[in-house]
Amino acid sequence: MRSEWIPKGDMEHILAALTPQNRLACEVSLATGLRIGDVLLLTPEKARKQRFTVREQKTGKTRLVRLPKALAERCISCAGAHYVFENRLDGRKPRTRQAVWKDLKRAARLFGCKANVTPHSARKAYAVEEYAKSGSLKRVQKLLNHSDEAVTMLYAMANIVSKRKKFENQKKR
Repeated sequence: MRSEWIPKGDMEHILAALTPQNRLACEVSLATGLRIGDVLLLTPEKARKQRFTVREQKTGKTRLVRLPKALAERCISCAGAHYVFENRLDGRKPRTRQAVWKDLKRAARLFGCKANVTPHSARKAYAVEEYAKSGSLKRVQKLLNHSDEAVTMLYAMANIVSKRKKFENQKKR
């Protein structure tokens, strides 16, 4: 089952129930559109710079990222020696994306959220917000580093798809 977009208010409630490190990682994803695996590889040096290049794990493509100052400061304040989001058992390794996923699932259940909320939901929320701001699918495509405009459209219009699914499910009842 694919991750779903959820409204910003719902996402904020769920994030509030996460552990502080996992919440911060999801907030970085929401602010940058990075996949959670790439967020978890963030180093203190990159966070200090606020503008840095990331080589995406999934695609191998590079991407310039801008981390908002307040978020960068929060990252720096909790950073370990090697990674901002250290593994709880070994500080020389980053936190796992599975740890963030599990915490997010727990929090979503706690709030009775029926949507399939995953760390990737933050990336979709970023795309929806950027598309609403700019109105440009090409801009969102560039920000997400997508090769295919059709995939970008699914992300940028995830809120519309979500509303349509709810409407379809209500009609079936």
